[in-house]
Amino acid sequence: MRPLRTRLRRSALPAAVLTVTALAGPALPAHAATPATGVLDPAHADLTWQSPVFDKGTLGGPETCPQGSTACDRFDLTVNVPSGYWADNPEGGVPISIQWQDGSNDFDLYVYDASGKEVAESAGTADPEATVIPSASGTYHVLVVPYDVHAAQFTGHVYLPQTTDAGNLTSFSGSGGSYDIAAGTLKAKVDFLADDQLRLQAAPDGVLTDPAGSTIVRKQPEPQRDTSSFDAGAYYGIRSKDVVLRVYKQPLRFALYKADNQSVVWQENAPLRWSTSGLRQSLTRGADEQFFGGGEQNGSFSHRDQVMHVANNFNWNEGGYNNSQPFYVSSAGYGVFRNTFAPGIYDFGPSVRTGQQERRLDAYYFLGDTKSVIGKYTALVGKPFMPPVYGLEPGDSDCYLHNANRGERHTTDALKVADGYVQNQMPLGWMLVNDGYGCGYENLPQTGEGLRKDHAQLGLWTQNGLPNQAEEVKAGAVVRKLDVAWVGNGYDFALNACDQAKAGIENNSDARGFVWLPVSWAGAQRCGVLWSGDQSLSWDYIRWQIPTYAGATMSGIAYDTGDVGSIFRHDPKMYARDLQWKAFIPTIMTMDGWASDITTKKPHDQQPWLDGEPYTSINRKYLQLKERLLPYMYTLSHEATGTGIGAVRPLALEYPDDPQALGATYEFLAGQDFLVAPVYSDTSTRDGIYLPAGTWTDYWTGRTYQGPTTVNGYSAPLDTLPLFVKGGSIVPMWPQGTTSWQTRDKAELDYDLYPQGDTAYTLYEDDGTTRQFAGGASATQQVELHAPGGGQGATVVKIGASTGSYTGKPAARAYRLTVHEAKAPRQVVTEGGPLRQLGSADALASAASGWYFDAATGVTQIKTPSVSTDQAFTVNLIHGGR
Repeated sequence: MRPLRTRLRRSALPAAVLTVTALAGPALPAHAATPATGVLDPAHADLTWQSPVFDKGTLGGPETCPQGSTACDRFDLTVNVPSGYWADNPEGGVPISIQWQDGSNDFDLYVYDASGKEVAESAGTADPEATVIPSASGTYHVLVVPYDVHAAQFTGHVYLPQTTDAGNLTSFSGSGGSYDIAAGTLKAKVDFLADDQLRLQAAPDGVLTDPAGSTIVRKQPEPQRDTSSFDAGAYYGIRSKDVVLRVYKQPLRFALYKADNQSVVWQENAPLRWSTSGLRQSLTRGADEQFFGGGEQNGSFSHRDQVMHVANNFNWNEGGYNNSQPFYVSSAGYGVFRNTFAPGIYDFGPSVRTGQQERRLDAYYFLGDTKSVIGKYTALVGKPFMPPVYGLEPGDSDCYLHNANRGERHTTDALKVADGYVQNQMPLGWMLVNDGYGCGYENLPQTGEGLRKDHAQLGLWTQNGLPNQAEEVKAGAVVRKLDVAWVGNGYDFALNACDQAKAGIENNSDARGFVWLPVSWAGAQRCGVLWSGDQSLSWDYIRWQIPTYAGATMSGIAYDTGDVGSIFRHDPKMYARDLQWKAFIPTIMTMDGWASDITTKKPHDQQPWLDGEPYTSINRKYLQLKERLLPYMYTLSHEATGTGIGAVRPLALEYPDDPQALGATYEFLAGQDFLVAPVYSDTSTRDGIYLPAGTWTDYWTGRTYQGPTTVNGYSAPLDTLPLFVKGGSIVPMWPQGTTSWQTRDKAELDYDLYPQGDTAYTLYEDDGTTRQFAGGASATQQVELHAPGGGQGATVVKIGASTGSYTGKPAARAYRLTVHEAKAPRQVVTEGGPLRQLGSADALASAASGWYFDAATGVTQIKTPSVSTDQAFTVNLIHGGR
């Protein structure tokens, strides 16, 4: 990949041409300055500068602009503003934009403070390219790196945003779910879209616009007509079945109440405020109110007392937000989506101030608990897509043709790597065999055919669009990764590209589109896997990714991930630790061919067997466990298409009434059943594992814990991921040793059972690859688990008939049940009579049916005879005396 994020050290600044303009006065004459400088203050609130002409680009980052170099443009900006100027400014800082004479030029923009710390950046090919210097005060160094330009120059522009507040209400009218409001020149419109959902638009100039059009919200909901309005003196009220929207008169402010018009959901504590190019809403924060969402926010999932940025961003590390979304959800029982492509700043401090860098408000409000809000939001912008089953298997990526890092190779050399996965008994679902940056491909049909023989699918990386997609898909390319050189502009550009790539696969094959992309926007969950970018391996890298991917789920993003072991550095121990916990997120990939060993500094590829023992066995253990759990993860994927809720969840999502769940930053739930507490430092113990209410069983030892409790000193040698299963869980699994969805034993399905009370689970199955499931070609199977208290009576497992049909559905299968109960049953009985008790696990493995109790682990293993999938049956584990 192109190295976008190399940091700049402070250096001398070459000449440029500067124009300074007082906001309300005449333009000052242009003058040359060495170095180029400018001052923004209340008297001179707007300025521009002109760059030299650049004959060509640097094809690199800031490192290609050493001191004294004229390859890049530098500009010193000093900002002098009164104390508190930015406290309630919608734009939150000084906007800075770069506009070239020719909009096709590719460049990067970096801003550093006086100490040399980077404070803002933007990279891509957008024209103009813009960013904001947050809370700007003092001197800043602006660096523009012409990456790929041709005899061109640009104009730089910065300004101090000025603010205006909405005045008193001047008109109110409407009915049938749609209402028009005015406060002087400001016009607003309220549309009720459901009893618990509304859209509020406002424009200071009185012109309501919709720049996003149908790109994010592809189909606007019909208005909810059953509403009424009333005049309460100080405010007008608009009532639906579930809520009352108050429209205060002096000054114009909005507040949303529940149906009783007494219980506040949210309320503005100040009127709408707008600036030169921004508008914000200010809300009163509840005493214990929490905030989630914002899409992918690197390093966090909970945002109270934080400033959350929503914008196109190329900081791949902690604090970055390259896959952010203009959406948040509040524990007060509501969520907000801003229908816009403008960058935003969301301050969740004592006064909640949320705004976008545009002079308009277009906000959808959803009422309900967090899960229902996520569901309503994704119903608007797009539910998570249903991936192919191989997409939930590990992926591998490298450049094979014209590889500058590894020497000249051929595309078909990828097949040797795929063979390595098979030889090392490690699952592989798909491979990217190029990277686009000078690394093309050859012999594509042959490569695709060879990969399929190893049960892997062909994928391609693209940096320049999809001009040959039809031919590539016909050659077998059913996986796509989009790169910043094409989609780096983000916003609508990335969203359209994601939709286009998915449709290109589906229009030229019967496969489901499977697309990865590094920058995105609201709605990307409907078409792609979001990938957090190029990072370097460290313990910190492992740490901050944990809340990142769990937090993305709070915006309806079901698939968010980072490279196993990162891309640029390699260490066997850290790689193994990173792979362990990523085995419990749906989509993962290794990036090969770019890394160097941390110790030796020599190039080191990233396939999971290359470090030798004990690492190979450890990595195999977790990759095979991930493969076995695919029925569980696949069912979660299908559930996400309906609920919008992905598999990787912060504890606060499932335990919203437990305040300690908010502090469980470095652990997550995989579905509702697994609690994963990764080891993210160089240690063999893990402290601070919070287990919420319920019974939790250590997956490896069988030890049980009663929550809520915190576990310290948990023994976690390198081969052990702290992993717990909730009491009552029913977990479907493929047979032991499975390494591919294609070669799995379809004549057997396993269930891992943790009896506690009465619980149930519904398994989802389809053909795994085609889109026939969308027409109903699928099946479900319900399993019920009944466990009596006190260890007496019978533990009953009811396995229902598999209802529905799809191509390849097995007509019959045996079931292997692993029942986690400390006490051995006296007898195991099915409708066909008692099963035979066997003396060892090996004996059970070779028998057609039977059961075995392992006293060391307290686990009963049961193997049933083959049963028609159309037939329900029951297994009874009988306890107590004869």
